[in-house]
Amino acid sequence: MKNRIVTFGEIMLRLAPLNYERFIQAHTLQATYGGGEANVAVSLAQFGHNVSFVSRLPRNPVGDAAVMTLAGYGVNTEYILRGGDRLGIYFLEHGASIRPSKVTYDRSGSAISQVQPEMFDWKTIFQDAKWFHITGITPALSPNSAATSLAAVTAAKDAGLTVSCDLNYRKKLWSRAQAKQVMTQIIQHVDVVIANEEDAADVFDIKADKTDVTSGQLSADHYREVAARLKDLAAISVVAITLRESVSASDNNWSAILYDGHDYFMSRKYPIHLVDRVGGGDSFGAGLIHGLMQGWAKQDVLEFAVAASALKQTIPGDMNLVNEDEVLAVMRGDISGRVQR
Repeated sequence: MKNRIVTFGEIMLRLAPLNYERFIQAHTLQATYGGGEANVAVSLAQFGHNVSFVSRLPRNPVGDAAVMTLAGYGVNTEYILRGGDRLGIYFLEHGASIRPSKVTYDRSGSAISQVQPEMFDWKTIFQDAKWFHITGITPALSPNSAATSLAAVTAAKDAGLTVSCDLNYRKKLWSRAQAKQVMTQIIQHVDVVIANEEDAADVFDIKADKTDVTSGQLSADHYREVAARLKDLAAISVVAITLRESVSASDNNWSAILYDGHDYFMSRKYPIHLVDRVGGGDSFGAGLIHGLMQGWAKQDVLEFAVAASALKQTIPGDMNLVNEDEVLAVMRGDISGRVQR
């Protein structure tokens, strides 16, 4: 097994109508599980890593099901605390063509939102670990979650781990001002920053010129400046930004850039007919972590992360259930979708 990785965050129950129905039409909802850091953990487990997911889940059958889902995909769940009253839920209405997907949260008062920093023995959790990953979603859940997130990244850096953070701004969870205040503290302990085409503007007011995310018009050249300005916020070694050109809710162009302080790298662009875009950024983050831990050349790291996340968006659910060989095949140009016999 490869060096151990730790992720910390919330896993939720996801409820979604089938067949692109709207909620007002639906009589059946499909139940799956997902959440930013949990998705990263599952993806990394598929790549062969020894990965632990840290969280707090209620001691009830729904919490049990979430733990069993993670364990079933090879994620170590021994550091998940059990307690609190409920698991967070999110309702997903899949969009199609010109109708966008919509997310409705029901996660207020979830078990992890009530955590305290002293609940977790980070020294034990980080023993023998090499990498720690978190997102901007977890500190947005509550002041307690924000304090615990800051304690986690601080302890990780003190223990000598590489720390990655996906900014993952969620306007339904907190304001831009709140995000900037908290994430400015957290990012001081981060080595690898991951963002999408909007996060830098939403969290740190760093905007790309000549870009309109609503129309899908993105200029990769202008995101170079965004990456450089993000890197200047702290002692950050790598910044990676995914670029989603939204042709419609059903079809996107997908690419990314990476900046290491010396050179800029631009990935191949993939045209994707979407099956499920939720978790696309998480699968990119997992691919990036995998490549960096392997010590690959930066261009290969970026190409692997983009190919992995492009594949994920063809898979229903939050989690990327592909292995390294499948991603490498896409990297090498096999995107025909022909039946493998």
